[in-house]
Amino acid sequence: MKQIWIVSGLVVAALGTSALIVGGRALFGDEPAPVTATQELPWQVTALSGGGIQVLGLSVSPTGGAPVAGSSTLGDVLQRWGDKVQIAIVAAPNETGNLEAYVDPMQAGFISGKAIITAHLPPEVIQGMRERATKTEYMGGTTRKATLSSADLAEALKAPVTAVSFIPAANLDEEIILTRFGQPAERVRSNGHLEHFLYPDKGLDLALDSEGKELLQYVAPAEFERLRQPLLNAAASASAPASAP
Repeated sequence: MKQIWIVSGLVVAALGTSALIVGGRALFGDEPAPVTATQELPWQVTALSGGGIQVLGLSVSPTGGAPVAGSSTLGDVLQRWGDKVQIAIVAAPNETGNLEAYVDPMQAGFISGKAIITAHLPPEVIQGMRERATKTEYMGGTTRKATLSSADLAEALKAPVTAVSFIPAANLDEEIILTRFGQPAERVRSNGHLEHFLYPDKGLDLALDSEGKELLQYVAPAEFERLRQPLLNAAASASAPASAP
């Protein structure tokens, strides 16, 4: 399982859902396609003034600062994908939770998949929304999903998008990744079947899983260490010699 900073219960549930698996080369192709402003493909990432990025048709803002000019909100997500969107607060035990939108299906140019879009609200606001939720249910395991009240949903739609996780329907391989996304700045292997291709200038961690689905996680580049550092820590722990009994 690709459990790093952004991965929430919605991502875990999406990765565990069976889907039509299409040959990656048939969709991603062997040769680079011309870049157009309207394709909004996963490898088309544009840096924005203020530290954000434009990707998959969304403007992603840094979490800590003011939203970048023209930053996308959950309202924009709902307007674009309509009834394909589910908005909720998702929380693991002893956590305040994240405000997220699950989009299924999501079309990114000619690439189809699913997306989990995270938006920022202060923790105390999220806690209050959880307390007023119209329904709370388990998503599997101990992760819980809280359905917002009508009044809180209206407020949530104003929240700026700060992270996007995209799960393509097509399986990827190393050749496709290098052709479409280019050489990563760093590659980190979590275990025998999971390797992360890191593109800090794009705010992208692309997790290649030979035994499961690939996961593309996008954040503002200035916050990329929040993706990278847990991976390095996990890799270091995995490679450390076992202590003697």
